[in-house]
Amino acid sequence: MREDVKKSGKAQTVLGLISSEELGPTLTHEHLLLDMRCWFVEPKTARESALAAEPVSLKNLGWVRYHYSSSLDNLQLLDEEVAARELQLFKEAGGGTLVELTSIGLGRSPLGLARISRASGVHVVMGTGYYVTGLPGMCTDGIWAEDRLVSEMVRDIEIGVEDSGIRAGIIGEVGVEWPLREADRTSLRAAARAQQETGAAINVHPGRSPDSPFEIADLLGAAGADLHRVVMSHVDRTLFDHESQITLAQRGCYLSLDQFSIEGWSPFRMVKSERTTEPADIPTDAARVDQIRALVEAGLVDRILVSHDHCHKHRLFSYGGPGYAHILTNVIPLMRARGLSEGDMSTILVENPRRLLQFT
Repeated sequence: MREDVKKSGKAQTVLGLISSEELGPTLTHEHLLLDMRCWFVEPKTARESALAAEPVSLKNLGWVRYHYSSSLDNLQLLDEEVAARELQLFKEAGGGTLVELTSIGLGRSPLGLARISRASGVHVVMGTGYYVTGLPGMCTDGIWAEDRLVSEMVRDIEIGVEDSGIRAGIIGEVGVEWPLREADRTSLRAAARAQQETGAAINVHPGRSPDSPFEIADLLGAAGADLHRVVMSHVDRTLFDHESQITLAQRGCYLSLDQFSIEGWSPFRMVKSERTTEPADIPTDAARVDQIRALVEAGLVDRILVSHDHCHKHRLFSYGGPGYAHILTNVIPLMRARGLSEGDMSTILVENPRRLLQFT
């Protein structure tokens, strides 16, 4: 049984419970402190190996943008002062809350997030759970491992992470591969059970296949998760046809278009369909807005979330990127120009995140 029924209707930030009405415009998939060196891609030439060892700067930014996983420095967000400064720009643009989804084992820092939140004046909601991809041995098969994962996630939400006293406010991002491996299934089932015990929402990072979100939704639904409180992240790099997006939203999932400011070619696998395996490209921000408008016209405005998923230095304002304020300063005007109403934008940026983050 849940220990704290007083959370109902409130959101849980790293600084404590607040009324969900206080959240304001919210980015629902971001990272502030993160260490992704486990995804380092070794360069193939001596020159690029030298570039890989350099700190990110204007000198090498052009190379880093096209080889972002081959720059060790680019894979690390470890500076709390930089993070606070970046969040202050988001606040100055009208932002209220950021959902920080760095998973366990990737440098999640509850105390660091609390310091960043205090310094910036922005609400920060921390996630819990595992990003299985790239971390062999993080989960093992069997009910014992599943029980352990459930206990850890519930403790993070109800009591706090380790001895920090800082509590998570959402489950995720739960990262999986496609097709699902047994460790992925264990992690997802554990997330569904933790949701039932805590009333928290779930955010999932799907595999790189248009079939992956549906495979995940099937498993979560069978495990007892409330799909209306499940966010399917990275829809804009996974589902490339309108009908698939509508089908997933009609099943109840939030569609997270959270790659804003990433445009064009990607080195990672993306296909329009598993039946043809025709290659797909990351859409432009304008194309994302067109997708959002089509979903709004289909009556699904209450299933849409937006964010940037900033997880590399080169995408921060301090290093020549657009930063966390990009959607508020650059995308909102584009949405207006493409015919979205103020009410539509408020639903997507304020009302949907508020409903998602408040505990049931």
